[in-house]
Amino acid sequence: MSRRDGSSSSRSRGRRRAGGVLCRRGAARERRPRVEVDLIDRLPTPWGLVRLGVAPDHPNIKAVSRAFEKIAAQPGFRFLGNVEVGRDVTHAELVELYGAVVYAFGAQTDRRLGIPGEDLPGSWPATEFVAWYNGHPDFQDLEFDLSHERAVVIGNGNVALDVARMLALTPEELAPTDTTEEAIAAINAAGVREILVVGRRGPVQAAWTPVEVGELGELAGADVLVDPAELELDPGSAAELEAAPATVKRNVEHLRGYAGRAPAGKPRAIRLRFLRSPVAILGDDEVEAIELVRNELVDGRAVATDDREIVECGIVFRSVGYRGVPLADIPFDETSCTVPNAGGRVLDGSGAPVPGTYCAGWIKRGPTGIIGTNKKDATETVGLLLDDARSGKLGPGRDAGAIDELLRGRGVAVVTQSGWEAIDAAERAAGEPYGRPRVKLSRWDALLEAARGDAVSL
Repeated sequence: MSRRDGSSSSRSRGRRRAGGVLCRRGAARERRPRVEVDLIDRLPTPWGLVRLGVAPDHPNIKAVSRAFEKIAAQPGFRFLGNVEVGRDVTHAELVELYGAVVYAFGAQTDRRLGIPGEDLPGSWPATEFVAWYNGHPDFQDLEFDLSHERAVVIGNGNVALDVARMLALTPEELAPTDTTEEAIAAINAAGVREILVVGRRGPVQAAWTPVEVGELGELAGADVLVDPAELELDPGSAAELEAAPATVKRNVEHLRGYAGRAPAGKPRAIRLRFLRSPVAILGDDEVEAIELVRNELVDGRAVATDDREIVECGIVFRSVGYRGVPLADIPFDETSCTVPNAGGRVLDGSGAPVPGTYCAGWIKRGPTGIIGTNKKDATETVGLLLDDARSGKLGPGRDAGAIDELLRGRGVAVVTQSGWEAIDAAERAAGEPYGRPRVKLSRWDALLEAARGDAVSL
C-alpha cells in the first residue's frame, strides 16, 4: 500500500498483502515454491519514491522502474492500485487472504525541528515540496510562495540539495523533465535569487553524495557560493576526513573547488553553510527571517554556542529527515518510528514473530540509505519469508479471486496493471511532442479517468 511517500506493500497469495504486500500461495511444502504476488498500493500508480520522490532532473535514477516493468510482466504478479490498507481492507483480512504479507510503506512524513515558528505560513516540510513538484496527487493543492528573494533549506542530505537545485533550475533545464506543469511555471516565475542551505554539522559530516554535490557546479543559472572559512576543519573533523571513505573525500573536494571559484554573476545562487542550526523561525503572520546558532563539534556532536544571527528570508524548507507513521493493527515502535522486526519478520509486543507478516525498506530499518540499500534490505526479508514457507510456517492463503471479490463488494475502484499502463501511455503521449519523458497526471480524478475502461474495477 502506498502512503504519503508513494511506497507500497506486497503479499504472497496463499500469501497476499496490500500496498507493499506480498502474497504467496501453495508454498509451504514445495522445495521451489510457486509464488504469486499482489502489489497493493494506495495510489493508482506504482514505483513509490521512484515516481514521486526522485528529482525530476535525475532521469537515470528513475530508470530503475524498468526492473518493476519486467517483474510486472511475469505470470503470477498483479498490481492492485487505489487500494488503501485500513480503509478498503484490514490487516486481519490480508493475513487471512494471503500466505504472507510484506509491509513496505516507507517513512511517510517529515521529522520536526521543534523550534518556535516552525508552523508559520511559509515554513514547509521539504517532503511536501518534493511531492508537489513530482505530481503526488495528495499535494497538488499546496501553494508555495516563491516570490521572496531568499529561500532557506535546513538540512545536509540529498533531499535538501534536490530542493535547492530545483529552485535554481533555468527554464531550459526544467523543460525536458517530468516536473509538473504547475511547478515548472512557479519555479520559472520565482523571485528567489539566493537559496541558503544550512547544515548543523561540518562539511565532513554532510550526508549527501558526491554526485549531488558535484552537479551543483553544473547549473546553468546558479553560482555555488562557499566561504573558505566554512571549510576550516577542527582536529576531530580533520582526522575523520583522513579516515573517511572516498565518497566523503570527494564531497569535500567539490566544496573546496566551489570555495575557490569566483562567482560568475548568474541570476541565482546556492550558498552552502555549515555548523549552523535553526533556533527559531521568525515572523508575525508569515516567515520573515530565521535565527541561526553557530555550533561546535564535540565528539562528533553539534553543540550550540552563544553566537547567533538572524537571516532574512521569505520561505523555509525543513529537510532534517523522514519519519515512519503507524498503520492500523500493525505493531509500531514510537521511538524509532519503525515496525518492530527481526531481519524483516514483524514482532509483536512480546518480541515474538507475527505469523505471516513481514516488512522491508524504511519502515523496517528507518529512513537511511538509497535504492541499492533497499534492494539488499528486501532480499534479506524475502529470504526469511522463503525460509518460513519451506518450513511450513505460512498459512495456505486463498484463491486470488477472494481479494477481488472482497474489494468489488466494497465498491473499490481497483486500478490493475493494465490501468497503470493506460496512465503511463497517456502521460508519455502527452510529453512526446515536447521532448519530455511524460507529462504527469497529478490529480486523483485524472489518474482514475485515464485508467478507467482498461483497468478500474476487478
